[in-house]
Order: sequence, then C-alpha cells, then structure tokens
Amino acid sequence: MKDFGLPSILMGIGLAVTLVPSAAAQTAPAGGTPQVTFTKDVMPILQRSCLQCHRPASMAPMSLLTYQDARPWARSIKREVEARNMPPWHIARGVGLQKFKDDPSLSDAEIETISKWVDSGAPQGNPSDMPPPVQFRDDNAWTIGEPDLVVTSVRHTIPAEGSDWWGNYVIDTGLTEDRWLRAVEAKPGLGNKQVVHHLVGSLVQDDDNDIELLGRSGGAGGDQFLVEYAVGKNGDIFPEGTARLVKAGAKIRFNMHYHPIGEEKVDQGQIALYFYPKGYTPKFYYQSSHTGDNDDMDLPAGVDNIRTEGYSRLNQNARVTAFQPHLHNRGKAQCMQAIYPDGTLEMLSCTDRYKFGWHIVYNYADDVAPLLPKGTVLKVTSWHNNTASNIYNPDPINWTGFGQRSIDDMSFAWVSYVWLDDEEFAKQVAERKAKQPTTTQQQQP
Repeated sequence: MKDFGLPSILMGIGLAVTLVPSAAAQTAPAGGTPQVTFTKDVMPILQRSCLQCHRPASMAPMSLLTYQDARPWARSIKREVEARNMPPWHIARGVGLQKFKDDPSLSDAEIETISKWVDSGAPQGNPSDMPPPVQFRDDNAWTIGEPDLVVTSVRHTIPAEGSDWWGNYVIDTGLTEDRWLRAVEAKPGLGNKQVVHHLVGSLVQDDDNDIELLGRSGGAGGDQFLVEYAVGKNGDIFPEGTARLVKAGAKIRFNMHYHPIGEEKVDQGQIALYFYPKGYTPKFYYQSSHTGDNDDMDLPAGVDNIRTEGYSRLNQNARVTAFQPHLHNRGKAQCMQAIYPDGTLEMLSCTDRYKFGWHIVYNYADDVAPLLPKGTVLKVTSWHNNTASNIYNPDPINWTGFGQRSIDDMSFAWVSYVWLDDEEFAKQVAERKAKQPTTTQQQQP
C-alpha cells in the first residue's frame, strides 16, 4: 500500500509535526563501538515488545523466541521496525499527547540497535548473554485477571461461504444482587477470532440513574454500552475508584458480526465481568462510548485522503482515559481534538497509519489524561483511501459509504470517560497544575 506521508495528511489540519529521521538515515558512530548481538542487545527488545505474539502457538505468523527462529527473518524485522509497522502502535509521533500506559512501541535507539544488528550480519553473540526467559500470558486467558462471572452467548455456526451476518443474542447474567464492575472483557469463546468482525456487549437492565454520555438518555430497559471486541482488543480495566453498576436480574445483549472465511466455523461469544468486593463504594462513574460519529460518509471510487468529520459535545466534566479509533479497511488515519467552551482548540491524539486488523486501545498515562470541562466539543477527523493503492480495499472501483459490513466503512472513536462533578473537576485540575514543573524547574539539569 502506498505510504501516505504524515505531513500530507496531518498538515492539512494545521498541526506542527516533528519528524524523526529513520534509524537507517542516522549516522553510525565511529569505529570501536562494541558489536551489536542478538543475545545481548536484540532479545531484550523482542521480549518487551514482540514475543507475546511472536512465539509458538500464538497469533503471529512466525516465532522470534530464539536466535534460530529470528535469524531467517532478520531483514524483514529491520524493514518492519524502521517503517514502524511493528510492533503495532499507530500513534503519530510528535502530534498531540505522547504518554500512554503499556506502550510497546520502540524508541529510536531500539530501532537503531536492531538495524545495526542486521547490517552487521545479524550475529548471535555469546549464548550466556541471553536474558532470562519471560513468562507469557495464555493467549486464551482473560487479560483482566480471573473474572468473577463469565456470560456466554449462543453457539453460532458461520458457513464457509455467504454474506456477513450480524444479529443479537440476549443472555441473562444470573446476578441476584447489584454489583459494581471494575473490569470487563469480551472475546470469541471458541478461539475463532478470524470470523468475528466485532462483538459489542450492552447491559439490558432497569434505569440505574447512570450519567449518560453526551446527553443520551438510557430510560427504563434501555441498553447501556458495556464492552466491545474486535481484533487486537484487550479488556477494559477501569481506573481505581471508578465503576459501572450491574444490577440484579441484568441481561447482556451480544451484538455479533460474523464474516465467512471459506471454512465453516462455530463461535460462542463470551463476556467476562470482574467486580469490586461486596460493600465497596466507588467514587466515579466510568463509561466508554462512540464519539464523533459520522454516518453520512461519501467515499468516491479512486479517491485518496477522503476527509470525514464528526462532533460530540460533553454535557459533563470528564477525564478522558482512553482513545480507540474505529474505521474499516479503507481507513487511513484519525485525529481527535478538543474544542473548549472558550473556543480554543487542542490536539489530543492522532493515528497516522490506521490498520483495520488492529483495534488498539490507547490508554493515556494518568498525568496527561485530558481533563475536559462540560461544554467541550470533541472533534474526530478521519481519512480514508478508496483506491487500488490500498491493498486492503475490498472494492476500489465502487463508491462506498457508512455500513455495518466489513466491506462498508465507518468513522468514529471509542472514547473512555470518568465523569466528574464541578468540585472534583476543579480539584483534579488544581492537582494537575501543581504537579507540572515550572519553567525554572524545566531548565534544571
């Protein structure tokens, strides 16, 4: 796929972009530098950012667990890390907020280390320099920890051929008392991730006086968004002190979207619930929801860099904890900006190389998570490529618009919020300012 340059896309919305030269373009240090080896220099990088997927029986197409595994792929590894295609992390560098939790992306120095290793012949090095092996989580295990309750949907057979299928199954949770939720996760229940486009779980329960996002009203018996699964998505662990209420007698609506892959498969979606201890009283309400939706999309055939905008107004003060772009196969980039009540504009985050196969949740570090006063408008801008240069484009010769199918497209972001009253909001803003270094402090060595 033709690579769109960051400036060609993002400069169009007035961003100051800081470009970092690739490792290949940087000047190598003078002679006498110790040799870069796999065991001493490269394996620690792979352990931190690559091996959870690149190991036997995991989701990646090849293992990098040993030198013998990795050596045949050395040039491919260099190419992919220099292009920042791997590890998957699509936040635009130098644009908006840059501090996130669990960020697997490589530093410039780490990329340079891998490049030097490959350019010097990819030597193994001394086997005694190999770091101790790491313990990996089971790919089929819940990332939120051992759940208190797993709600399982209906077994559904996806035929080898046919059109996409989407529909709903409503399942009773079996809860006999109200419980405060602290983490939730959804996944295909039988491991057939390749046929599941998405699983969206919603609570079906009586009105519990939750604060609704952006003025939406739940109403008695109304569905309330709970969790979403798509490829690359892990669980949602709520910030300490925040919660969702799951009431006695609640049901969960499983909204499923299946896609045939040429072989009959069976799936049975699951949603895991992890509760606070009984008697615990949370302080804040937590919610994730669509933000910046635009269903009026116009993607003409043969056109690149098609821009779509959507707006959502916050009717409560909020701390934004996470940003997750959602586009389909023609999706290319997305930015989220805050338009404050006084009219000032702030760039929050941009993804500059969106890929539909990776629905990554970008969790802001606590000290930079945006604090937004009520009345703030979140502007979500997306770009699409509906040309044959997009190798993921299923139909580049035809117009495309909004739709639920994989061959249609979308433009919105999942955004996670902690809702704050005026007193708590003012308190958190003051605490944030007090922790920011002064100009004098910043100049100190």
